[in-house]
Amino acid sequence: MITATPDTDAEPVVAEPPLTRRVSTAFRRRPRLGGSATLAAPVLWLLVIYIGSLVLLVVTAFFKLDSFTQKPTNELTMDNIDLAFTTQAFRTTVIRSIVVATSVTLVCLVLALPMAFYIAKIAKPRYRRALIVAVLLPLWAGYLVKGYSWRAMLEPGSQFGATSSGGFLKSVFGWTPGFGVVGVVITLSYMWLPFMVLPIYAGLDRLPRSLLDAAGDLGAKPGRTFTSVIAPMLVPSIAAGSIFTFSLSLGDYITPKIVGGTTQLIGNLIERTLLAPNQPLAAALTLWPMLIIVAYLLSMSRLGAFESL
Repeated sequence: MITATPDTDAEPVVAEPPLTRRVSTAFRRRPRLGGSATLAAPVLWLLVIYIGSLVLLVVTAFFKLDSFTQKPTNELTMDNIDLAFTTQAFRTTVIRSIVVATSVTLVCLVLALPMAFYIAKIAKPRYRRALIVAVLLPLWAGYLVKGYSWRAMLEPGSQFGATSSGGFLKSVFGWTPGFGVVGVVITLSYMWLPFMVLPIYAGLDRLPRSLLDAAGDLGAKPGRTFTSVIAPMLVPSIAAGSIFTFSLSLGDYITPKIVGGTTQLIGNLIERTLLAPNQPLAAALTLWPMLIIVAYLLSMSRLGAFESL
């Protein structure tokens, strides 16, 4: 009688893992692949919505406005672009907007440097979290609440027959800048200051304490230590913070309406043109802030701003 003997040399059959486990293993071995797969859908959606809307906005600038119906026609023209970039009043408003945005950025920088340095290098570790919360606290209040609060403080008082005694600054200190460019700069600086403090704080927090100690041991005074050691290493962080303060101030049009008095920025100009109504010209005017922001981002990227965001 012949009996079959098992083949001991045959390789064992291994069951193939399910598809979900193989996908999970692949993502685990390639972290970048997992991150890309996670962000692909929302990033694509944002690109379609944001970039698509910008393209439609630019295209609208080339349509001619019907003088009778006040609606864009199918006729294409360069008149809106030419008018937006050659009219002296428009250019003056753009320059004023750049000056305001730059002033807000400089004010925020001057205020943020000592605040961030104290939190990062002087305050005790157990107090730092509370100080960071205090810096972020203004962001918890509504935009209009902060805007009208500053309007109440900047109120100049009796003007043109008004009987008001003035706001907080007028009542307490006897002086107020009132409504105008200065009031807009002060209000916007208050609103966007946290966006400058946080990047600088992050840059200072990464700065080794040993560098400051070494500068002191070599005899460098505080001013020399700041200019030679701290400032060069903070350039990317300052550039990152300035992106927020500059861009947010350049495009703001609500604060000038609240505390600006007769001051008009590019956002107010676009709003007024849109309500005229002249949608193609308003779209052409939006090219000004778009080009300014692109140029600013390119200049800040050379300073390493995006590495500190």
